[in-house]
Amino acid sequence: MTALCSGTIAVLAVAYMGLIAVVMSYATLTVEFSQSVRNDEAEVAGLEETYLTIIEDITNTDYVTAGYVKPNIKLFVPSAGMTAMR
Repeated sequence: MTALCSGTIAVLAVAYMGLIAVVMSYATLTVEFSQSVRNDEAEVAGLEETYLTIIEDITNTDYVTAGYVKPNIKLFVPSAGMTAMR
């Protein structure tokens, strides 16, 4: 009976250590993922800043001085018939 109890305790101790290792690895992966998300957000913020700077230059353009004029007539280009995809 003592051997059975000792064996059970040994198996439970190994299982407990294994579960602690799983939890620690999960925590590590969560922290790494969180840092990756922060890095991606910072990169996107930089790209957005560049985009908004470019858009600001475009919207501040004076189109009359650039040679653009308003069209006299509006013409719509006809398109070929579309087929339904089934």
